[in-house]
Amino acid sequence: MKTKSNVAGGHFLYAGTESTGIFTPEDFTDEHKMIAQTAKQFIEKEVDPHKEQIEAQNIDLIVSLLRKGGDLGLLAHSIPEEYGGLGLDKISKGLVGEVIGRTSGYGVAHSNHTCIATLPITYFGTPEQKKAYLPKLASGEYLGAYCLTEPSAGSDALATKTTAVLNEEGTHYVLNGTKIYITNAVFSDTFIVYGKVDGKHFTAFIVEKNFPGLSLGPEEKKMGIKGSSTRSVILEDCLVPVENVLGEIGKGHHIALNVLNLGRFNLGSACMGASKYALETALKFTTERQQFGQSIADFAATKEKVAKMATRIYAAESLQYRTAGLLEDVLGGLYTTDDQKQVAKALSEYAIECSVCKVYGSETLDYVVDEALQLHGGAGFINEYPVEQMYRDSRINRIFEGTNEINRLLLPTHLFRKVQKGELQLESVIQEAFNHLREEAGNDSEMPMKDKIALLRDVFLICAGLAHQTLGERLVQEQEVLMNLSNMAIALYAVESAWLRMEKDPSSELKAALTTALMEQTILEVDGLSRRLVNDLAKGKDKKELLRLFRETIGKIELQDMITVNRNIAAAQYEANHYKC
Repeated sequence: MKTKSNVAGGHFLYAGTESTGIFTPEDFTDEHKMIAQTAKQFIEKEVDPHKEQIEAQNIDLIVSLLRKGGDLGLLAHSIPEEYGGLGLDKISKGLVGEVIGRTSGYGVAHSNHTCIATLPITYFGTPEQKKAYLPKLASGEYLGAYCLTEPSAGSDALATKTTAVLNEEGTHYVLNGTKIYITNAVFSDTFIVYGKVDGKHFTAFIVEKNFPGLSLGPEEKKMGIKGSSTRSVILEDCLVPVENVLGEIGKGHHIALNVLNLGRFNLGSACMGASKYALETALKFTTERQQFGQSIADFAATKEKVAKMATRIYAAESLQYRTAGLLEDVLGGLYTTDDQKQVAKALSEYAIECSVCKVYGSETLDYVVDEALQLHGGAGFINEYPVEQMYRDSRINRIFEGTNEINRLLLPTHLFRKVQKGELQLESVIQEAFNHLREEAGNDSEMPMKDKIALLRDVFLICAGLAHQTLGERLVQEQEVLMNLSNMAIALYAVESAWLRMEKDPSSELKAALTTALMEQTILEVDGLSRRLVNDLAKGKDKKELLRLFRETIGKIELQDMITVNRNIAAAQYEANHYKC
């Protein structure tokens, strides 16, 4: 395991990082490889043969598979050893998430159980609660669900209408409300439920399926992930013992919002794993399919598609495991602590990076499955080809764990919050960015990749400063501006993660090609976004000066011959017959 990076959340937005300070897949230990291999063998032996039954929502089968996974320790990676778990690191959590990510309904059930349905108890439960529930959740004897969304409280989770009132005897809270779109509802034994005590104090509860007053609505008929159970959870005078309050009364948001950070990281892992599977499916089909007397794989347009798919996956993989390392830095020693404030702070530290994992991972999967289906032609629209189901299943991931729009709005908001708290002197870093760009404007020498990334960061900081100065308190309402800033930030994290990974493996020509391809795309994207922001926010001489500065720096970067680079990337994928970096 690498040494701790000791960088604050969002650090990449205003300062560079050394490659020695990040975790990459090249750093996997034997233990990491072993848990990944265990998960892979389980999926291939136990899950894959039952794809049709899972898609038909054979609940008994899914439950039995979850319990078999529990027997192998695949439900226990994020539960402390003293409570029947394995107490593994966040890299292991990411690896298991990646492997099961391609398994549709089963994967959704598995990930939901091991992450947001279990981690609230792992990190915020009392010793008695942990002893009562965690061993059973680790083995699969108990399966869990997470109940936050309501008809009038989706992205605005704290607007919950569910109420909790202490009974006259002081022994139970009486819960009333309805939670919707609850994954695993039909077979869950435990439900992490959020409601407001006395209609005011947002609080978490551990609710068991047999508690009086809990019932379920009918199964939702969904576009995709059909094998997973999705139902409403209805609470009608549901009696919950006072000892089942999770965390402190009125502090439920510390659990709900912070555990979702790990949920977003987890979703990024699953989407990245599913993307690899979709690319592999496309490689095999295009190799076998003939058109105009040759394999589809031989067409130049196919090679470009494959190269772009592989490039996105490489970026997603790089930022995902970089984030896993950061999360392990702050959470690695907290499995057994009773200091809930410390836990909440650690869970929130890398909220920006976790949001990037979720957004970039889910949009990578959507992009890859869309292109994979396109390469299948008409066959991709036919149920007997697996890519048809992949396409349907992928769409939910941009909604799960907070919509991508909400996550995008969170990214710059977290940065500006650091400024308000005095943790970041925005004016000084913006001035440094201006100074650097002005120096670079007069430099005609070839720019190494490290300097290109620094330039992209400078452009982001100047645009963020412009937005902050121009809009002030109104900035939180100007969602178009926040979205564009967020897109720049996401692109920066992706390309820097890819480059840092390449720096740790400088002999790899393929990693160099993948990073080059990503860099070219990122430069064009940031160039367009920065122009858009300046045109929207600046006026008169200031606008002309900023546009000139960007034109003479980011606009002057000479782009490479991407046809050759992309063809080399595609050739490597076809040679391996699966994603390769």
